[in-house]
Amino acid sequence: QVHMVESGGGLVQPGGSLRLSCAASGSISSIKYMAWYRQAPGHQREMVAAITVGGTANYADSVKGRFTISRDNAKNTMYLQMNSLKTEDTAVYYCNGARDPWATLPYDSWGQGTQVTVSS
Repeated sequence: QVHMVESGGGLVQPGGSLRLSCAASGSISSIKYMAWYRQAPGHQREMVAAITVGGTANYADSVKGRFTISRDNAKNTMYLQMNSLKTEDTAVYYCNGARDPWATLPYDSWGQGTQVTVSS
Protein backbone atom coordinates (compact mmCIF):
# COMPACT_ATOMS: atom_id res chain seq x y z
CA GLN A 1 0.00 0.00 0.00
CA VAL A 2 1.32 3.42 -0.96
CA HIS A 3 1.31 6.02 1.81
CA MET A 4 1.13 9.72 1.03
CA VAL A 5 2.48 12.66 2.99
CA GLU A 6 1.20 16.17 2.42
CA SER A 7 3.30 19.30 2.93
CA GLY A 8 3.49 22.95 1.96
CA GLY A 9 0.63 24.40 3.94
CA GLY A 10 0.85 27.56 6.00
CA LEU A 11 -0.57 30.97 6.72
CA VAL A 12 -1.09 33.26 3.75
CA GLN A 13 -2.94 36.51 3.16
CA PRO A 14 -5.96 36.68 0.86
CA GLY A 15 -4.79 36.89 -2.72
CA GLY A 16 -1.61 35.00 -1.96
CA SER A 17 -0.29 31.69 -3.24
CA LEU A 18 0.85 28.36 -1.87
CA ARG A 19 2.11 25.16 -3.44
CA LEU A 20 1.21 21.90 -1.77
CA SER A 21 3.13 18.67 -2.32
CA CYS A 22 2.05 15.08 -1.88
CA ALA A 23 4.95 12.65 -1.62
CA ALA A 24 4.17 8.97 -2.03
CA SER A 25 6.11 6.16 -0.38
CA GLY A 26 6.06 4.14 -3.59
CA SER A 27 5.31 4.37 -7.26
CA ILE A 28 2.24 6.36 -8.27
CA SER A 29 2.43 5.31 -11.92
CA SER A 30 -0.11 2.58 -11.25
CA ILE A 31 -2.52 4.92 -9.46
CA LYS A 32 -4.83 5.95 -12.29
CA TYR A 33 -6.61 8.72 -10.38
CA MET A 34 -5.23 10.96 -7.66
CA ALA A 35 -6.78 13.95 -5.99
CA TRP A 36 -6.56 16.72 -3.47
CA TYR A 37 -9.29 17.04 -0.91
CA ARG A 38 -9.93 19.54 1.87
CA GLN A 39 -11.89 19.69 5.06
CA ALA A 40 -12.81 22.90 6.81
CA PRO A 41 -14.04 22.98 10.43
CA GLY A 42 -17.66 21.92 10.60
CA HIS A 43 -17.71 20.80 6.98
CA GLN A 44 -17.41 17.48 5.21
CA ARG A 45 -14.31 16.59 3.28
CA GLU A 46 -14.62 17.69 -0.35
CA MET A 47 -12.73 17.06 -3.54
CA VAL A 48 -10.73 20.05 -4.73
CA ALA A 49 -8.96 18.73 -7.81
CA ALA A 50 -8.32 15.36 -9.41
CA ILE A 51 -5.87 14.17 -12.02
CA THR A 52 -5.42 11.05 -14.11
CA VAL A 53 -2.11 9.28 -14.63
CA GLY A 54 -1.98 10.93 -18.05
CA GLY A 55 -2.49 14.42 -16.64
CA THR A 56 -6.16 15.12 -17.34
CA ALA A 57 -7.52 17.27 -14.52
CA ASN A 58 -10.92 18.00 -13.00
CA TYR A 59 -11.63 20.81 -10.58
CA ALA A 60 -14.31 21.77 -8.13
CA ASP A 61 -16.13 24.88 -9.33
CA SER A 62 -14.97 26.80 -6.27
CA VAL A 63 -11.29 26.56 -7.27
CA LYS A 64 -11.48 26.45 -11.05
CA GLY A 65 -9.16 29.03 -12.58
CA ARG A 66 -7.25 29.53 -9.32
CA PHE A 67 -5.82 26.11 -8.51
CA THR A 68 -3.72 23.82 -10.70
CA ILE A 69 -3.12 20.15 -9.99
CA SER A 70 -0.16 18.30 -11.43
CA ARG A 71 1.73 15.07 -10.87
CA ASP A 72 5.25 13.89 -11.54
CA ASN A 73 5.07 10.12 -11.84
CA ALA A 74 8.87 9.84 -12.01
CA LYS A 75 9.20 11.60 -8.63
CA ASN A 76 6.13 9.91 -7.13
CA THR A 77 4.80 13.33 -6.21
CA MET A 78 1.63 15.28 -6.82
CA TYR A 79 1.24 19.04 -6.47
CA LEU A 80 -1.44 21.65 -5.98
CA GLN A 81 -0.60 25.20 -6.98
CA MET A 82 -3.05 27.53 -5.28
CA ASN A 83 -3.28 31.14 -6.43
CA SER A 84 -5.63 34.00 -5.55
CA LEU A 85 -6.39 32.35 -2.24
CA LYS A 86 -9.55 33.29 -0.40
CA THR A 87 -10.47 33.01 3.27
CA GLU A 88 -12.90 30.26 2.36
CA ASP A 89 -9.98 28.14 1.13
CA THR A 90 -8.92 27.71 4.76
CA ALA A 91 -8.94 23.98 5.52
CA VAL A 92 -6.79 20.93 6.07
CA TYR A 93 -5.75 19.62 2.67
CA TYR A 94 -5.26 15.92 1.97
CA CYS A 95 -4.11 13.90 -0.99
CA ASN A 96 -5.19 10.42 -1.90
CA GLY A 97 -5.71 7.97 -4.69
CA ALA A 98 -9.19 7.44 -6.02
CA ARG A 99 -11.22 4.97 -8.02
CA ASP A 100 -12.86 7.39 -10.47
CA PRO A 101 -11.99 10.54 -12.47
CA TRP A 102 -13.89 12.89 -10.15
CA ALA A 103 -12.38 11.24 -7.09
CA THR A 104 -15.74 10.58 -5.46
CA LEU A 105 -14.41 7.21 -4.27
CA PRO A 106 -11.10 7.85 -2.50
CA TYR A 107 -8.91 5.13 -1.10
CA ASP A 108 -9.61 4.22 2.50
CA SER A 109 -6.35 5.36 4.10
CA TRP A 110 -5.70 9.04 4.77
CA GLY A 111 -2.59 10.95 5.75
CA GLN A 112 -2.26 13.73 8.32
CA GLY A 113 -2.98 16.50 5.84
CA THR A 114 -1.49 19.97 5.75
CA GLN A 115 -3.17 23.05 7.19
CA VAL A 116 -3.82 26.01 4.91
CA THR A 117 -4.97 29.20 6.59
CA VAL A 118 -5.92 32.24 4.54
CA SER A 119 -6.22 35.28 6.74
CA SER A 120 -5.21 38.90 6.89
